[in-house]
Amino acid sequence: MHLPRAWPIWNGLLAMLLAGKAAQAINVDINSERVTESIKDAASTVTWGMMTYYHGNESGQIPGAFPDKWWEGAALFLALLNYWHFTGDATYNNELSVGMEWQSGDDGDYMPSNFSSYLGNDDQMFWGVAAMTAAEFKLPDVPDKFSWLSLAQGVFNTQVKRWDTTTCDGGLRWQIWPMQAGYTMKNTISNAGLFQLAARLARWTNDDKYAQWAQKVWDWCMSKGLLNNETWFVADSTSIGDGCSSLGRDQWSYNYAALFTGAAYMYAYTNGSAKAQWLTAVQGLLNHTFETFFPPQYGGNVMEEVACEPNESCNRNEILFKGLTTSWMALVATLVPSTYDMIVPKLQTSAQAAAKTCTGNNNNSCGVRWYTWEWDGWTGMEDQISVSNVLSVSLLNYTKDSAPVTSTTGGNSTSNPNAGSHDPSGSIHKPMKITAGDRAGAGILTAVFISSWIALMIWVLMG
Repeated sequence: MHLPRAWPIWNGLLAMLLAGKAAQAINVDINSERVTESIKDAASTVTWGMMTYYHGNESGQIPGAFPDKWWEGAALFLALLNYWHFTGDATYNNELSVGMEWQSGDDGDYMPSNFSSYLGNDDQMFWGVAAMTAAEFKLPDVPDKFSWLSLAQGVFNTQVKRWDTTTCDGGLRWQIWPMQAGYTMKNTISNAGLFQLAARLARWTNDDKYAQWAQKVWDWCMSKGLLNNETWFVADSTSIGDGCSSLGRDQWSYNYAALFTGAAYMYAYTNGSAKAQWLTAVQGLLNHTFETFFPPQYGGNVMEEVACEPNESCNRNEILFKGLTTSWMALVATLVPSTYDMIVPKLQTSAQAAAKTCTGNNNNSCGVRWYTWEWDGWTGMEDQISVSNVLSVSLLNYTKDSAPVTSTTGGNSTSNPNAGSHDPSGSIHKPMKITAGDRAGAGILTAVFISSWIALMIWVLMG
């Protein structure tokens, strides 16, 4: 029997106080005349529940920070961006802007001193994607702070410096620092995330350097088997221990989504034969995603994280993957019009199913397994984030001007191509250049060592 994860005492007390307000089941009817209001009401209820887990706006707390799961702050803010963009409700925009700026770091690249010592490349990437989304959704830049666009550029600039050619001919490692578990792995989400961020920057700025990097990351993923452009199978990771010749083959939806979203941005950016190449990639990856993560036994339109949901083993990170995937699917539908009619039914049906799980704890807590169409006993911030995402983006069909903007189509976030240039973490994989002084010093040290060793041996033999 599966036991729900621990639910904080403060949240239980809050639920008791508010049970009268939130005891009703959440219903989303996409066939009713008031479908927009129905979805917005549902999204409002779920997002409110999500924000009960956020304390960064309270006295003495740190905005944007989740000390033991820092990257999840980016996931929460991405959900708030989707909520505001698709519903028009700006209730949480102040918390959104303050938190995203607070965690930006001294150099404007999401390497804050409080957390940077244990961050992975994928952790930093998600914050960069959140900043890019803020720019594309026209969230106003905060006066006298880093612009959203510059924060995305700062993440890009620090990550390309970490492109590691000392092993496996390139690629980003999963972790940034050598002392971290996972440093010897090169995983798909870190590289696919950089690919997506580069593609989005290329479309926004119309600067081909970003597109060249996107192509470089894409080609490397194919060369190592993380991405197969014939079957469109996406692996999870590879290891430098065997020269990146073996693959971790676990299937996670966000690996596919990071790639098909980046491909969609490249499709929007390119022309001619390149455009056709990226359209093929989008279609191939989407089809594989639909076949794998929208199982036919549940009707083919309700999403399941297949690697962990059947045996109820999803951890906090994995619960977030569906929300990221569905929100990125909405972007693809606006960027590649031929995918729209395939994507929208999956978003809408998944939203209906997800909303039906939000009957827990007498306060509309949401579950993990949407295909059950009822609460499954799980409770947590991550559950709320994923349901908030799918509900918000299911409004795609009813929202005007939902496509992400660029610098020439209404975007006004300020560019800083040199953002993050002073961050030292970009040089950790690069061998140090040996100077004449270094050689001379090494020679002196060697001579001293040899002399000391000879003296020691004479002393031992004569003793």
